[in-house]
Amino acid sequence: MTTPHTVAVLGLGRMGAAIATRLADQDWDVIGWTRSGRHVAGAVETTRDPNDAVVKADITVLALFDGRACRQVVDRIRPSLRPDTIVLNTSTIAPAEASALARQLGPSYVHAPVLGSVPAVAAGTLRILAAGDRDSLDRVRPVLRALGTVRPVDEAAAAAALKLIANSSLAGAVLALRGSLRQADALDLPRAQVLDVLELGQLGGLVSRKRTFLADRSATTTTAAPAEFTIGALAKDMALLAAASNSPLRSAADLAATPADPEADIAVAATVPAVDDAVLEPLRSYIRGHATGDPTHFRDAFLPTAHIEGVRDGAFVSWRLDEYCALFPGRPATDEPTRTRRIDTIDVHGTVATASMTLRHGPNTFTDVFLLVQAEGGWRIANKAYHRAPRNEGAPV
Repeated sequence: MTTPHTVAVLGLGRMGAAIATRLADQDWDVIGWTRSGRHVAGAVETTRDPNDAVVKADITVLALFDGRACRQVVDRIRPSLRPDTIVLNTSTIAPAEASALARQLGPSYVHAPVLGSVPAVAAGTLRILAAGDRDSLDRVRPVLRALGTVRPVDEAAAAAALKLIANSSLAGAVLALRGSLRQADALDLPRAQVLDVLELGQLGGLVSRKRTFLADRSATTTTAAPAEFTIGALAKDMALLAAASNSPLRSAADLAATPADPEADIAVAATVPAVDDAVLEPLRSYIRGHATGDPTHFRDAFLPTAHIEGVRDGAFVSWRLDEYCALFPGRPATDEPTRTRRIDTIDVHGTVATASMTLRHGPNTFTDVFLLVQAEGGWRIANKAYHRAPRNEGAPV
């Protein structure tokens, strides 16, 4: 490139700094700005005022954390944007936010969220979902090609949505890996052997990229290598997707509840230990009550004020604990050897938790949903709601 254009990179966090460095290494003139005043090593000029960067730039790259930051920065720089300057937004934001920016800036706006993290930027192997006016896309294409491979998308909102969907699959993989590692630890399997096998399967790519950290059980958020993609950023993206799709996402709740530094790499979320036994104990007492028919175990599991609620004989019931205990005869059911119970989910949020369980009792399948609280020196079940299918009148729930 004999006559490089000038590019302003607004936002010099992990990705912004990597983008600025990559473009400078590819002989672009780069001026960077960040609200924190951070400087980037190498041939990247930085400025204290984003307007000083934008007024010199042919292309202004936004590499910001969220839609709110994008709106604030665009409002700040808009008076300094030249008529021929293209705003190229690589940030991960909500579809509605991308549409609003496209309407505000018109043909001068290209929405181009990226798939990949810092190493992909450095290698020029990002995959970029780019939406915008054809002429504007042609003008920014040299910049995009310096960063990776471009996949055109029709509209800004669609590009933003597709980025969230891609990150949703990553969140699912991180949580699936967490589950596999927890189960392997419970079976006392050697971590190296477990990772060898997981690399052969569907989680292989993630395990390969994060293996150095995953292999070290003693690693903590403070000893891990600098984050490429943080837990906080991924949780933010999943919350955006849940809001945009108007549907709750389990991955959003699980990541938000991860007891780790939100600035830690997503690999940390895969290594979070299983739920503490103290939280599990009331659920185990509940299972013992069903297995033995002895209501004493239910009194150990539930708070005295607890209610058990659901639909029985076509009508809603709300039993107090004494009424519920009276349903059990003090001995196991005759078909107890064929019955099974499984704890499906547990989510802990400080001093409260939710859990769900599946019970297969003869022809009945029960789904129990629990609210637990930390009280009276331990964890207890505060309330239970249940669903029974198919209907069967013969056994207490």
